[in-house]
Amino acid sequence: MTMREHHIAEQLIGAQYEAMDERTQRVARQLTERRHISYQPSQKPGGQSNLGQRAADAMARFGGSWTFIFIFMLILVSWVVLNSVILLRHGSAFDPYPYILLNLFLSMLASIQAPIILMSQNREAEIDRGQAEHDYEVNLKAELEILLLHEKMDGLRNQQWQELIQLQQQQITLLEKLLVDRSR
Repeated sequence: MTMREHHIAEQLIGAQYEAMDERTQRVARQLTERRHISYQPSQKPGGQSNLGQRAADAMARFGGSWTFIFIFMLILVSWVVLNSVILLRHGSAFDPYPYILLNLFLSMLASIQAPIILMSQNREAEIDRGQAEHDYEVNLKAELEILLLHEKMDGLRNQQWQELIQLQQQQITLLEKLLVDRSR
């Protein structure tokens, strides 16, 4: 970045370039170099997830769906009905009434499912934080661009006023000349 660009960035942001945080410096550079700051989230560099993250996301998506709830209810009802039928026909079932084995399986499922869902939520929170930071940068650059446009518009308006005043001065001079010529 040249000294002129440093000056423009410092003037717009109101702080020394070296005192700005990394995000603000990046916005200042992209503003003065006239480059785009926005990107599509799918094109964000480093946005690739590893196999474990993708698996956690898929399991959390399935674990939080109506399909999972219906399948789970079907399994629970089938377990109870199967044990009841076996108990009635044979006098003993592989998991009699308090269904201790079923409770063990449910506890194990909950103990595995909860951390997986938390991993997925942590990943989503990280993605959201990154998106919020990007939104901040885009908004800051847009605000600075608007300030630049205001300065340009003010400069053009001042230039037009100066030209108008010069034209009026010329008109006054010509009118005075006409008055002097008429009075002779």
